Amino acid sequence: MGVALEQFFIFVGLLVCLVCLVKCVRFSRCIYRHFWKALPKSFLKSMGQWAVITGAGDGIGKAYSFELARQGLNIVLISRTLNKLQATAAEIECATGSSVKIIQADFTKDNIYDYIREKLKGLDIGILVNNVGMLPNLLPSHFLDTPDEIQSLIHCNITSVVKMTQLILKHMESRQKGLILNISSGVAIFPWPLYSMYSASKAFVCTFSKALQAEYKQKGIIIQVLTPYAVSTAMTKYLHTNMITKTADEFVKESLNYVTIGDETCGCLTHELLTEAKNSLGKRAFVPIEAKEKTKENTQITQIFKAIKANLEFAGI
Repeated sequence: MGVALEQFFIFVGLLVCLVCLVKCVRFSRCIYRHFWKALPKSFLKSMGQWAVITGAGDGIGKAYSFELARQGLNIVLISRTLNKLQATAAEIECATGSSVKIIQADFTKDNIYDYIREKLKGLDIGILVNNVGMLPNLLPSHFLDTPDEIQSLIHCNITSVVKMTQLILKHMESRQKGLILNISSGVAIFPWPLYSMYSASKAFVCTFSKALQAEYKQKGIIIQVLTPYAVSTAMTKYLHTNMITKTADEFVKESLNYVTIGDETCGCLTHELLTEAKNSLGKRAFVPIEAKEKTKENTQITQIFKAIKANLEFAGI
């Protein structure tokens, strides 16, 4: 019995050492990619002639559109607001010389995909960036107090990823190459109280992406989910940037260095460090939220500030 117990503890110790070694290797790769570009300049262009970006009118989607155009790809911009699409298309064509197509579509609806399929017909699509998303409430609030946009959020944050991937993955599979980047969020790593719908929708994107990568990796297709924390965009009310809160351009440029690093990445080194800190702390990083409703105004205010501190401190908000 004593020998068996000793062997068990040795096995557990070796397992812990192996996990630590894997983490060290991962961080070493992230640090290397942060300071030195390891991908050949032609890598992204080798995926295909066209890149399709959803939610491309501003923010992260617009930044991906510009950066991929600089890498030599032609761009398809898909978003809801036509004047933003037209302005972005003109800027990209003028700055990079790449060809740009625009598709006006509202991803809060589910009847748009036949139209998008027709518009994409015949294009040699090598990269898809599923970026479009919506955050119903920037400030924390209970599920029943959030705006009644449940179906719109599901269509925008979940259905769009599934449907756009379904449209374009078939073409990539036949060519035996392609890159799909699905933009999730750091709030997908743990359930985030007072951001329940957004957190859950982004958790779906993580699970879906990693499952697909396991299915299609052997067919030469890279499917990667990105889980960034704070990025200064219109959706986050243009947060002040700092070491943690990145501009959209900063995040995108760094994230493209990590496309071959694995099926999940935060997209930048500082956010990787935040994720490791959160994983180490686990649920201790969150302040418990009482289910019982409070009625006193000062208690409600205190609760809001606690939630902000607990749920957004690591995000740089």
